[in-house]
Amino acid sequence: MYISTYCVFILLGITLCFGVPIKISNKCGYDACNLGDPSKLNVHIVAHTHDDVGWLKTVDQYFYGARNYIQHAGVQYIIDSVVQALDQNPDRRFIYVEMGFFWRWWSQQTDAKRDKVKQFVNEGRLEFISGGWCMNDEASTHYNSIIDQHSLGAEFLRDQFGECGRPKIGWQIDPFGHSREQASLLAQMGFDGLFFGRADYDDYTTRNRTKTMEMVWKASANLDRQSWLFTGVLPNGYGPPGSFCFDNFCDDAPIMDDPRLHDYNVPERVQSFIQAAHNEAVGFATNHIIMTMGSDFQYENANEWFKNMDKLIRYVNAQQVNGSNVNVFYSTPSCYLYALNNVSHNWTSKTDDFFPYAHHPHGFWTGYFTSRAALKRYERHSNNILQATRQLNALANLNLRNSIFFL
Repeated sequence: MYISTYCVFILLGITLCFGVPIKISNKCGYDACNLGDPSKLNVHIVAHTHDDVGWLKTVDQYFYGARNYIQHAGVQYIIDSVVQALDQNPDRRFIYVEMGFFWRWWSQQTDAKRDKVKQFVNEGRLEFISGGWCMNDEASTHYNSIIDQHSLGAEFLRDQFGECGRPKIGWQIDPFGHSREQASLLAQMGFDGLFFGRADYDDYTTRNRTKTMEMVWKASANLDRQSWLFTGVLPNGYGPPGSFCFDNFCDDAPIMDDPRLHDYNVPERVQSFIQAAHNEAVGFATNHIIMTMGSDFQYENANEWFKNMDKLIRYVNAQQVNGSNVNVFYSTPSCYLYALNNVSHNWTSKTDDFFPYAHHPHGFWTGYFTSRAALKRYERHSNNILQATRQLNALANLNLRNSIFFL
C-alpha cells in the first residue's frame, strides 16, 4: 500500500517536471500583444526611429552625434531617451531595428541599465524588429552579405536577450525598391512577415484602391512555401500621418489639453486623427491598420513623442462613447501581423520584385544600381576574404571569431 502510494507520487512528480510544458512567465512576442476590439477599427501605433547605419556621416559620428552641422543626429541620445520614456509608462511600446547602433550603446551601459532593458524586452515593451546590423539595400547587395549581417545582429540578440530578443518581422522601410530574393531569405531565416515603406507610386495607388496593400509574397519559384512571406506596404512611407509628428524637428501642434489655457485643441486633434484613421483604412482589407509614429533619427526627446501619443490615445478612445469606432493603442509590427493572422481573410499573392521604384512618372530611383562602383567592389572583395577566413577557421577547428570581433 505504502509502496504503491510512494510510486504514484514519484510518477506524478516526473510527469509534472518532464511531461507538462511549463509556460515562461515573461510575456514577450505574440503573448504580449493587444489584439484590439473585433467590432472596431483598431489602430496599431508603432513608435520607432529609423537610424541609417551610415549615410551623410560615419556610423560613429551618427552614434555620438558628432558633426551635427552636416545632419543633426545622435543615436546614443535616442536610445537613452526611449529607455527613460518606457520606464515611465508600462503601456508604451517601442521597436528598434539597427543593431550596429544598439550594440554600441549596449556595450557602454551599466548592469543595472542592462537589466532594465532586458525587463522591457521580456515584457514586450521593447521589441527588436528585423535585427540585422543595418537595414540592407536590396538591389546592389549579394546574398552572402545579407545573411552575414543578419546573422551578426541575431547572434548578439540571442546572446543578450534570449528567445524574447529574437526578431520575427522584417522591416525594410527605406530601401529604394524590394527584391523577392530578400523576401525569400527572410522567410528562410524564420521571419513571419515583412513590412516596407517605399513602393512605386503607381503600384501604391493601385494597391490602395483595390485594398491589396498586404499580400503573401511567394518569393521563389523553386522553394514553394518555404519562401512564402506575408508582406505589407506601410501607408505613410514610414512616417506619421499628416500633422501628427511630435518630434523636436517637427512643426505640428502638440496636444494642448488644458481648457483653462489658450489654444485648447483636443476636439480638433481628435477629429483629425479619427479622420486620418478612416482615410487610411480605405486602402486596407481588415479592421486593423498600422500607423508608424517616427522617422529618421527621431526620439532624441522621446518624452515629447510619448507624452503627446499618450494623450492622443486617451482622448481618441474616449470618443467611443459618442459613437466613434476607432480604437487606438500602442503596438508593434509583430502584434499587428498577429492581429491580421487572427482575421479570416484570403490574401492576394505576388511573385515578382518591387523594382524599379519611382515616386513620380519621371522619378525612377535606379541610378544607384551602377553608381559608386569602387565601394561596391570593396564590399564584394571584403566579403570574399571573410568567407575564406571562415572556412579556414572551420577546417582548423578553431574559434577565433570572438577574439577578432567580440559581441
